Amino acid sequence: MRPGTRNLITDVAGIRVGNAADAALRSGVTVVTADRPFVASVHVMGGAPGTRETDLLAPERTVQEVDAITLAGGSAFGLAACTGVAEGLRAQGRGFAVGPVQVPIVPGAIVFDLLNGGDKDWRDNPYPALGRAALAAAGSDFALGTAGAGHGAMTGHWKGGLGSASCVLSSGITVGAAVVVNALGSATAGDGPWFWAAPWEEAGEFGGRGPAPRLPPPDAPLPMKRMGEATTIAVVATDAALTKAQAQRMAVAAHDGIARAIVPAHTPLDGDLVFAAATGARAMADPGRDMFQIGHAAATCLARAIARGVYLAERMPGDLQPAWVSRHGRG
Repeated sequence: MRPGTRNLITDVAGIRVGNAADAALRSGVTVVTADRPFVASVHVMGGAPGTRETDLLAPERTVQEVDAITLAGGSAFGLAACTGVAEGLRAQGRGFAVGPVQVPIVPGAIVFDLLNGGDKDWRDNPYPALGRAALAAAGSDFALGTAGAGHGAMTGHWKGGLGSASCVLSSGITVGAAVVVNALGSATAGDGPWFWAAPWEEAGEFGGRGPAPRLPPPDAPLPMKRMGEATTIAVVATDAALTKAQAQRMAVAAHDGIARAIVPAHTPLDGDLVFAAATGARAMADPGRDMFQIGHAAATCLARAIARGVYLAERMPGDLQPAWVSRHGRG
């Protein structure tokens, strides 16, 4: 198992990602889309999620494919980003055909970034425009760290951010992850430079510091944020041909990556969830073996992506939390 060419979720052939952000707002949107509709599902583990169109992703629901997945800041206001994405897709002629009408299917999820120091005194909700701009920017390369939906993210200790990673299995199947890290917990052991995800790091992608030489005392942690203020939201994708039920199993397995990279994770105060996307470009030669490996790869990629999101977050004037780089550098 090795990283893909870009070490981004867009190493999954056909997947495209776009970011849009507003520096004054300290928030943004990230859109994951593809060249054609794709199979998708979701699994929620956090106690305080904020979502749109997730019920239709259950395996027994009628709609089998979606056109895009939207990740946004803005708490409940950010769900309106999905509307902007849907409008952009409709202009492209995309959507689920209902008679002569095309209805774009755009599930989405949000993180809470309303108390991060940005200007939230808007007259008109800015998220539909940010969603449409993110869709228009979708391509193979995209920024990480202080970018897109991770622009204003915070964690229990460091600034959060947008992360991504990928891997190619021995079977030739590619798996990737994109994540907005806005967690209640911490991505590092204490305030040191050591990421919890270090055992899965590839080629120094988040500093090469290795595991912590000693662990923090095992005291029960206290929450640094209040109810609804924290969430890690992610998309894991593959080029394998999966059913909705298999995609949901990939999402379930990927949650292990959150638990490997953030301590604590999946708390009652977080809205942690994982979307799964499958483009269907590659048939599985051995479904039992391949699904086993895809689940493991999804968890591993997600853990790495979380660490990269925090590692690549940049310092900005008015920050309420330190960026990892401001304390530890990247040299």
